[in-house]
Amino acid sequence: MTNSSTDEPGPLLGPADIRELAATLGVRPTKQKGQNFVIDANTVRRIVRTAEVRPDDVVVEVGPGLGSLTLALLETADRVTAVEIDDLLAAALPATVEARLPERAGRFALVHSDAMKVTELPGPPPTALVANLPYNVAVPVLLHMLATFPTIERTLVMVQAEVADRLAARPGNKVYGVPSVKANWYAEVKRAGAIGRNVFWPAPNVDSGLVSLVRRDKPLETTASRDEVFAAVDAAFAQRRKTLRSALAGWAGSAAAAEAALVAAGVSPQARGESLTVEEFARIAEHKEAAAQ
Repeated sequence: MTNSSTDEPGPLLGPADIRELAATLGVRPTKQKGQNFVIDANTVRRIVRTAEVRPDDVVVEVGPGLGSLTLALLETADRVTAVEIDDLLAAALPATVEARLPERAGRFALVHSDAMKVTELPGPPPTALVANLPYNVAVPVLLHMLATFPTIERTLVMVQAEVADRLAARPGNKVYGVPSVKANWYAEVKRAGAIGRNVFWPAPNVDSGLVSLVRRDKPLETTASRDEVFAAVDAAFAQRRKTLRSALAGWAGSAAAAEAALVAAGVSPQARGESLTVEEFARIAEHKEAAAQ
């Protein structure tokens, strides 16, 4: 079966390009950094399509690595800003963009930093986040970016399949937990496909999944702050097997105060965290102070 012209890598990186780049730079992907480079041009194009990247989008990418996804994003988006923590990779990426997509190089910016510490980006505010997130920091990085850049409307991240399931889980699902609730604070979350192991180098020993997050049109209506709601969420899931009356006792000041907040919020004190929506957690947080008095 021959490739159609649309499947040709063109300026994108194929397996040989990735290995050659890595060898030139002396880069060896490390487990410690959760690095697995995508070596398949069709996969990165599929990610860009699934992310619905538009010609007017300003995309932020976290962990661009050798630039596979970066180049595919640059082909479509108005601008791309990549955030890379690794010294070698950060130093090499602008040259890769210049060599393979010279006509778009002026629309690319690199931020050499830890994504968890980024509080501003060069150029216009980002409208989309598209990233192959390092497995070991995927959830904290995703939540940090959504919190820090409220202009990000659409997000598509590739993460370990198990993390994808957790992020997209609904109340009542056994993998529903802190990441599910916190992601829901910002966005409508859903699974957006699976990614095989053979599109990576080195091939990971876990499957990967795509997660789509579309920011809520209006923020959640609540008088509680995000930090107050998230504190209730953390407390509820810190002791998953306990009823909310017990699990929230430390957070509320006592089991009786937790029960009062739950009843006032219209939530059964015998319920467990995994059965609650983010809206219910917000209501519980709203009633904490009144219950403690």
